[in-house]
Amino acid sequence: MGQNEVTLVDTSSWIEALRLKGRESIRERVKLLLIDGLAAWCDMVAVELWNGARGDYEKKRLAELEKEIVCLPITDKVWGGARELARKSRNAGHTIPPADLIIASCAIFHGVEIEHCDTHLDVIMDIHNQSS
Repeated sequence: MGQNEVTLVDTSSWIEALRLKGRESIRERVKLLLIDGLAAWCDMVAVELWNGARGDYEKKRLAELEKEIVCLPITDKVWGGARELARKSRNAGHTIPPADLIIASCAIFHGVEIEHCDTHLDVIMDIHNQSS
């Protein structure tokens, strides 16, 4: 399976999917990606998830996911893309959290969609699409 067939699942959607009382619509979208073997993440997402993991259920689930999920590499080009997204975002009047810039850059570099429920990623992708 090529990387362009996967979807990078952002931390925002993983949080909803991993929590027992997460938003059902998001849980379902992530569940379908997992069932189809199309869910991916990057190390930035994994770090954010481990940093916020609460309780044994979430920690156990994260450990299981690390064995199964495609991890898209954060390369030098991804870092450069994140810097460029930061510049473009600031020029457009937006200050975006660095983690979101890295995650968006990773998805753009690898040519994959992002599953998310984070308005910062909507802003980044709008700015990126306007400048492409």
